[in-house]
Amino acid sequence: MDPRLNFVSLVVSDLARARRFYLDGLGWSPALDVPDEVVMIHIGPKLVLSLWAESAAREEIGEVTRGGTLPFTLAHNVAAPAEVDEVLKTARAAGAKVHDAVKRDWGGYSGYFVDPDGFRWEVAFNPHPIGDVSLP
Repeated sequence: MDPRLNFVSLVVSDLARARRFYLDGLGWSPALDVPDEVVMIHIGPKLVLSLWAESAAREEIGEVTRGGTLPFTLAHNVAAPAEVDEVLKTARAAGAKVHDAVKRDWGGYSGYFVDPDGFRWEVAFNPHPIGDVSLP
């Protein structure tokens, strides 16, 4: 198996609310938008973020459970510390709960926002070579 990831699917409790947050609030564009089922957004070369309505997901993958802090984060790297603050400002205006950015022990600068379904996104400036992987 090749080390590769093509889709990240977030099962959302309210697809209309998720659509408003990601498309209207963050300004992302849909590649596919099927009402009451799924919104797919190209987020990188050969990488898609899928916002999957819980009712549609349940038919395919089975029961969905919620509650507590989800044991993973998603990350969005930017090219400069000031961009971290700008992205967090945009997320806050879109309705996200924001954990302000701070300088990290590993040399970077990052903060977090939580989308309406509780998915946590790190927004980071990473000065190390691995940080170049996702930069525009």
